[in-house]
Amino acid sequence: MMIVTFQNPHDKFFKETFSNVEVAKSFIQHYLPTSIVNLIDTESIQPQKDSFISKELREYFSDLLFQVKLNETEAYLHLLFEHKSYPSKTIVFQLLRYMIEIWEAKLEKEKQKELPIIIPVVIFHSERKWTYPKNLGDMVQGFDAFPEDIKQYIPDFAYILFDVSNYDDEEIKGIAQLKIILTFFRDLTTKNKQNSIKAVKRSIYYLQQLEDQATAIQYLETLLRYVFHLDRQLTKADFHDMINYVESSYSEGSEMVMTLADLFRDEGKREGIKEGKKEGMQEGMHKGIQEGLAKGKTQALTSTVIRLLTKFVAPLPEELNQQIQKQDTETLEAIIEHIDEFDTLNQVKKYLK
Repeated sequence: MMIVTFQNPHDKFFKETFSNVEVAKSFIQHYLPTSIVNLIDTESIQPQKDSFISKELREYFSDLLFQVKLNETEAYLHLLFEHKSYPSKTIVFQLLRYMIEIWEAKLEKEKQKELPIIIPVVIFHSERKWTYPKNLGDMVQGFDAFPEDIKQYIPDFAYILFDVSNYDDEEIKGIAQLKIILTFFRDLTTKNKQNSIKAVKRSIYYLQQLEDQATAIQYLETLLRYVFHLDRQLTKADFHDMINYVESSYSEGSEMVMTLADLFRDEGKREGIKEGKKEGMQEGMHKGIQEGLAKGKTQALTSTVIRLLTKFVAPLPEELNQQIQKQDTETLEAIIEHIDEFDTLNQVKKYLK
């Protein structure tokens, strides 16, 4: 399982989750208006690679575009995730700009003669209420008072606002990954570390419902990294609590211990580099790895070595990967202890038996 670092945890978590077609399908079925759901062919959902967020706004928003069949016609569902937890008065203008970009591409690049329908959806979570109009017309002075023959000259459209802050546990529906991400977005708004811990524990319960446990483990790693990067109030003791809970309630507990060890190791590595202290890097890595090594399994050590070398040195060729898997515990521990000294994979080979 490859460990991936990222600059914006919200964007990473949102896109990794919602780009899964089954998650997108579950969201549509449970949270869009029935009038739309009845017309969408959920089997036709296709994630698009396009993103329309400008560099200036990427700190505040993430987006995903899906092509769907709506009433047997090509259409698009545009999900805009507001991850700073602030209601935005001008979001309607953003959505309009994105729709224009999509339409221009259809006309100019794809040479289509007609424009597809685009349904904009804003996903929001905050302790603050969203009080701004959800359609453009309501922002135009005196719009409702104008007769229809005047309104036809004034641009107007509505967007769907999905505010997960208003949902309690019983109201959050869908497949495991969808329930997890919506629960996290709702609970982490308060920046209360106890909510983070509770959300992780609740997530384990949801993931146990997945038939594909390999997917469950991978997703648990993703969300743990999200929490770790997002909530700086969490302490080493808090992560011990998570480790103990995973081991006692989840059959893949040892795998999760290794994942949490990776998190500690990565943090130690970053802090060591930031401070320019080799000792800081080694100490942070050592603490993280020791937590994982508590299981005392050669298999766990092997997994750790492969992850460390891949991340901090270079991707492993298959031959070297196989060699590492044949090493004993003593050799693997030696590689881990000297991981910060390796600049090339050739330097690793002198440790192999």
